[in-house]
Amino acid sequence: MTEAERQQIYNLRLKGVGYKAIAAVLGKSRDTVRIFCKQNGLDGDAKVVALNVKEQMKNHVLCSSCGKLLKQKGRGRIRKFCSDECRRNWWNENPQARKKRETAVYNYTCPQCGESFSCYGNKKRKFCSHDCYIKFRFWSEEDGN
Repeated sequence: MTEAERQQIYNLRLKGVGYKAIAAVLGKSRDTVRIFCKQNGLDGDAKVVALNVKEQMKNHVLCSSCGKLLKQKGRGRIRKFCSDECRRNWWNENPQARKKRETAVYNYTCPQCGESFSCYGNKKRKFCSHDCYIKFRFWSEEDGN
């Protein structure tokens, strides 16, 4: 069985699809799918499996991004992701989960182009873009550029 087929079984099982339906999609036997699911903790009623996996992700037993089993350390913060890559992917896919405070949004006027802009969490920002900074810093009226 290929890695893509394993991932497809895993994803379909999390959606609550039964063994026969998964086997029909992949062209495998029902028993092959059932054995794989049993070995990977996806056995039992499909709807209950989907709920259990979501609950395990919520309780940080499984990675919130890929669903791999997490090994928690004895001390420190509870891990939610198995790797930095999974963490970055999850935050890129879920930007609405960020809690932005209104007090951390700052409004400025760019000294180069005069445009108003706002930024989140940076009190010391001066320019609206890197291009404006470069023009302000290195180009002068005397150069003729």
